[in-house]
Amino acid sequence: MGDLERIIACRSEVDVLAEELVKQLQEVQVEQEELLVAERVLRLAGQDRAEAEIAVVASLASARAAGQAVLLIPRRGEDVGEAALPGDYRKIPAIASFAVGASLMGDHRSVRSLLDG
Repeated sequence: MGDLERIIACRSEVDVLAEELVKQLQEVQVEQEELLVAERVLRLAGQDRAEAEIAVVASLASARAAGQAVLLIPRRGEDVGEAALPGDYRKIPAIASFAVGASLMGDHRSVRSLLDG
């Protein structure tokens, strides 16, 4: 076999390898595109889920009283005391303390008067 024939045979082998590599590259590119689509779908699903969770939390945390939106759970700050509570809510700890004391002493009528007033 002469030099020219060896070169032609070698070139033929290289051409076959090149075709195989082109096919592999196309398969890899298709897989990359599929993975990109899957990634986008997961991100969108995650955003949708997060938005849905935020909506649920927001709907649970607020309600309507006398036609106005009110928080069911007040926002918390660093130095939160009874003064941070709305007016009617400030009565609750006092009523509870008074009720416990009056109950221990057997005076249930005074608890009722505190609730009414």
